[in-house]
Amino acid sequence: MPEPKRRVIALVAAAGQGTRLGAAVPKAFVPLRGRTLLERSVAAMETSEIVDEVVVVVSPEMEPLARQVLPGREVRFVHGGAERADSIWEGLKSIPDEDAVVLIHDAARALTPPGMIARVTRAVLEGRDAVVPVVPVADTIKTVGGQVVTGTPDRAVLRAVQTPQGFDLRTLRAANEAYFAGAPGFTATDDASVAEWHGVEVTTVQGDPMAFKITTPIDLRLATSITDEAEPTIFEVPGALGPVGKDTDE
Repeated sequence: MPEPKRRVIALVAAAGQGTRLGAAVPKAFVPLRGRTLLERSVAAMETSEIVDEVVVVVSPEMEPLARQVLPGREVRFVHGGAERADSIWEGLKSIPDEDAVVLIHDAARALTPPGMIARVTRAVLEGRDAVVPVVPVADTIKTVGGQVVTGTPDRAVLRAVQTPQGFDLRTLRAANEAYFAGAPGFTATDDASVAEWHGVEVTTVQGDPMAFKITTPIDLRLATSITDEAEPTIFEVPGALGPVGKDTDE
């Protein structure tokens, strides 16, 4: 008999403040044509048709609002910690499965195509321990010391990393256990960096320009322009977070 499919659990990180966006609410709750970034990210996970469970990692004070903007969606909420790495660790510890695939996704990458989510997941299901979606770097990158350029890395070998990042659950748990036990001289910048630090081979798959991170007001304007073309109808919902867009896929 064929082996049963491993469960796929998506952790959607929504506990950050997102101060660079300059919004009145944390970034995950900023409306984009009426649907919050969090709602769009959760919807993408569901639309991928490969994710079995969505866990939203959120600050305790924002959980009521998270429930409000995700009405009727079968998601589980976990309270995050002081830093992103702490929040993801809390999410990982909340998963009862021993053998599963876990996807770590930033709610701020709200336009991530479901097909890219499936691509990352399939690579882990096929046996990779850690998988990240990447896109080529368009700009020339400089290393700088003070105000002086110290080098120019070869752009041909540079990639920008997106989310979701996919992992074998046991592997990522072990890496995080070691990291939180003490990682002198190392600060994690993403989940793949924790895996790398722990000696795990990280594989890349093709990313997507639509999976850009909405971090600054310019990013939000770009995302709004993109969704304006796809979602022409808009209406008001009393008490909601501003205007709510009527999506063509509803």
